[in-house]
This record gives sequence, C-alpha cells and structure tokens, in this order.
Amino acid sequence: MSADAPFPIVDSEAGWVKEQIDEYVATEGREPKFRYGAPLVLITVKGRKSGKWLRTCLIGGSDGSDVIVVASKGGAESHPVWYLNIEANPRVWVQQGADTFWTVARTANAEEKPRLWDKMVGLYPDYTDYQKKIDREIPVVILTRE
Repeated sequence: MSADAPFPIVDSEAGWVKEQIDEYVATEGREPKFRYGAPLVLITVKGRKSGKWLRTCLIGGSDGSDVIVVASKGGAESHPVWYLNIEANPRVWVQQGADTFWTVARTANAEEKPRLWDKMVGLYPDYTDYQKKIDREIPVVILTRE
C-alpha cells in the first residue's frame, strides 16, 4: 500500500523527530534504528485545535493486528500533544514499515495495561524509569485497524 496519506500532513517541528520521519518514509520503515533496536511507527493524528493532520514517530509494538504505543513524552509530567489529540480525535493514520492504514485509538484499560506495558518495556526498558520519575500514569495506547 502506498505511504501517501489521503490528506496533507504536517510533520513534527522537533528537528530530530523530523529527521526520523524523513528517514522512515524514505526507507519504508527500515531506518532509523532506535535505542535497543526498538521498532518505530509513524502516527498521524488530527490536531484538536488546528484541525491539521500532524505526524510523529514513536516506538511501536504489536499485539496481534493492533499497534501499541506509549504516551511517555520521555517521562515528562504532562501527556504528549499527540495523545491529547487522539483523545479528541481517535481516528489515526499509521505507517508501519511500508504499510499504511487507518486505526481507531483507545487507551488500554486497567485490565489490559499490565500485559501491554510489559510488552512495551521489553522493547524499550527506559519506560520503567520514565514512570518511576513522574506522578502521572503513562498511558498505553491501542491502535486497532479499521
């Protein structure tokens, strides 16, 4: 499937994230490599204020056909903007490797989260340290294909 989204995309303004996105798109997800070899995905979410489609690069795990991402923001006390946007607009465009598809996002519930959290910590152990240093509970997000 083509990586071309059916709408205009605005990439993250953070320089290093923009570089990750460009490299990911150019190599259909084969690059860049992230710490610990954690797999990456691109998500594009509709801005709750701007209405624009905003793309970022995240560590992405799999659970069956679902894509799993963590709203860690590097262990910051506030949620990442992309998470606030999916709370308002849960329809998310995902690129996983060369494949692109629509998903519906939801936050893992208390029953689901421990298993999915452990799976994501297995991909990126720093999540544990992030959670220890902040008061907010870091959400795990499930992206289910439409």
